[in-house]
Amino acid sequence: MSAWVLPDHIADVLPSEARHIEELRRELLDTARSYGYELVMPPLIEYIDSLLTGTGKALDLQTFKLVDQLSGRTLGLRADTTPQVARIDAHLLGRGGLTRLCYCGPVLHTRPSRPLATREPLQFGAEIYGHAGPEADLEILQLAVDVLGSANVRDLQLDLADARIAGCLLAGLNLRDECLHDIHLALAVKDAARLDVLTRGLPIERREGLRALVELYGDASVLDKAAAKLPKLPPIEQALAQLRWLTSQVRDLGISFDLGDSRGYAYYSGIRFAIYAKGAADALVRGGRYDGVGAVFGHRIDRDRPAVGFSLDLKELVAAVPPLPLRSAIRAPWSDAPALRAAISALRGRGETVVCVLPGHESEIDEFHCDRELIEAGGQWVIQAI
Repeated sequence: MSAWVLPDHIADVLPSEARHIEELRRELLDTARSYGYELVMPPLIEYIDSLLTGTGKALDLQTFKLVDQLSGRTLGLRADTTPQVARIDAHLLGRGGLTRLCYCGPVLHTRPSRPLATREPLQFGAEIYGHAGPEADLEILQLAVDVLGSANVRDLQLDLADARIAGCLLAGLNLRDECLHDIHLALAVKDAARLDVLTRGLPIERREGLRALVELYGDASVLDKAAAKLPKLPPIEQALAQLRWLTSQVRDLGISFDLGDSRGYAYYSGIRFAIYAKGAADALVRGGRYDGVGAVFGHRIDRDRPAVGFSLDLKELVAAVPPLPLRSAIRAPWSDAPALRAAISALRGRGETVVCVLPGHESEIDEFHCDRELIEAGGQWVIQAI
């Protein structure tokens, strides 16, 4: 095997794709800033007990681990940035009011999330801390839509769910962790037969409610069916009411529901959403509400703050959108003449890309679209169209 072969699901990013990723990164961060989100840059590596504290425990199998040569303690390479941002909000910022934070950086997974996926996503995300109402859910959803719009992604399909529905039906039943996991898995894959076996012996109202969730997916009529079939429990009624309200606020999107999809049940505490686009292999954006995610990092009980956010992989986003047009550039000859060097410096100072053609490389083609050239005319260096 060649010494230069990279590990499976790890790849170099070459100039054309790297340029596209970087331009989109700037667009996405500018969009988040226009909403008032502050950029944070957590470290790629930190102590494992911090990375996997609280809801981060679900990331244990996805996290690479190694030993710190300075302290002897176990370190982890982050598999998700949200626990780190929660730590920053709770432990470092410690604000009493609303906090809006965004981030963009690499994460590393021990295994790909699905076939052909990278193990080194470039994760972009945004999160609101400190507001428990549906207004924050709507804002984060609108930001996610606008972020995709800034990348020229159109024809979006929004899929909505709420973790409170299945959570309410399973609350207080003292089920073993393995059984609870299997029930959520059966709900996610719509395995009614398996669900019937797993819920045998549960109170009839809960069992029938869980069985109904298998079929509660589709268009907005699902909410009416849910209201008729599910138990009249306050958390379920609140979840359905908030889903109706969100739907009324985003009518310009295609909207579907899957009330039985409880993936991430140990993480999410309320609304969950995924945004799909035509031609994409999977959801481009996933997000939702995860109240209390930062509680373990705070020093006081009031750090158990409500939180809602979303994330996406910029590498997947780039693969799903048309290439951006090349930025036009100016071709210039190489010379050590002071006048030419001054002209090139002035152009670059005005934001122009000037590519100097080194001797012997006049016929080569590069990444930049040179639609103009710098020539000498009448003792002056001037630009002319190519």
